[in-house]
This record gives sequence, structure tokens and C-alpha cells, in this order.
Amino acid sequence: MRKRMRTLLGSLAVAAFVGMAPVSAAADTYWQCVPFARLLSGIQIFGDARTWWQQAIGKYETGFQPKAGAVLCFKPTDRMRLGHVAVVSQVLTDRVVQITHANWSPIGGSRGKVEKDVTLIDVSPQGDWSQVKVWYDPSRDLGGSTYPTYGFIYQDANAQKIAASNWNNAGATALAMAQSAASQVSAAMRPGAGPLAMLGQAADSSDRIGALLAGALGQGGDN
Repeated sequence: MRKRMRTLLGSLAVAAFVGMAPVSAAADTYWQCVPFARLLSGIQIFGDARTWWQQAIGKYETGFQPKAGAVLCFKPTDRMRLGHVAVVSQVLTDRVVQITHANWSPIGGSRGKVEKDVTLIDVSPQGDWSQVKVWYDPSRDLGGSTYPTYGFIYQDANAQKIAASNWNNAGATALAMAQSAASQVSAAMRPGAGPLAMLGQAADSSDRIGALLAGALGQGGDN
């Protein structure tokens, strides 16, 4: 029963999160890297990932050293013609960071999934992050390919506010949807139980919201 409820809440959290995305992204059955990076970072740039670096010039600060919240812009390649964007979630060393991004590794045989806090390393000779290797889930290790990048687009104060608002809205929406669903099924599963009691069956009180947001970020069983 607990597993079924966790699955239900995770699905609702994903639905709430996707509902915040632009119409073009929500219409897809998977996450594209661009709308996800925009949602997560708050950086308001649109268009293919390969165009973000030029668009950022004069609008956002750019550079060649990672910072949490910054967007790393990948150059297009023969295998990745539209480029790629990923958000830095944590700087670990001067050559290693964690990123959160979408539509990179095929997970469970399908693309369009979100990967949270995965490893990316700088392999450039100059240590300027112009060449990187990225965690590849099927091999459970860094991928064999090296990817060229333009650099990092840094959040400004407005982007930080937008990102914080996005996450606050995602959490509130996911919880409201989960409570509504729990109300609908509580009588059948446990007569007399209210929605919050049903949520208590699904997760400990200490990680109830965290579990919902983790589901929204694709950390459920599919990943």
C-alpha cells in the first residue's frame, strides 16, 4: 500500500512540476534541457541551447568558472546539433561540479528524464571548463565523449528570485494535488482517514515535502 501511494504522489508531483513549464515543454512527454534549465535557474533566455551563450552577452554576466545556479552552455557537435544547457547545483573542486539537467542519459530506455546532482568534470588543458566529461547513467560512470562548451551564464538577482519562486510554487502545487488525491482515495483505502493522514502513510513527516519534490525532479523508481 505504501509503495502504491508513493507512486501516486510522485506522479502527481511530476504533473504539478511539468504544469509550470512553457506550453511547448508541457506538451511533450519528456523534459527538454532548455525549459528545464530556464525553470531551475530562473535565467530568462529562450531558443535552442546553442543560442544561449550569444543571447546572454549584455544581458547576464558570463564567465569560465562554475558557480552554483549558473547555466553551463555546451557547444553544438555533430551528435548534439542543438547544443545543451545544464545547471550547476554544487561546486565540489576546481575541476569537479555536480549538475542538474534534462534529456541527457537514456534512463529506463527513454530520454527526456531529469538527472539531479550528477558529476561533470573539467578536462580542458587550461582548466577553463571549455572541455568537459559528463555522467552517463547507462554506464554508471562518466561518458567516454568529451564535450566542448562556451562557458557559464550566471544568475542575477532577478533570476534568483524567479528560480526561488518557481520552486516555492512547485512545492505548494505538488502538495495541494497530493492532498486532493489523498482525499479522493482515503475513504476507499482507510475509511475515516483524512488527506494529511494519507500523506503520513506515504512518507515520514520529516521528508514529506522533500519526497514530493524529489519525485518532481525524477528521483523516483524510473531513475
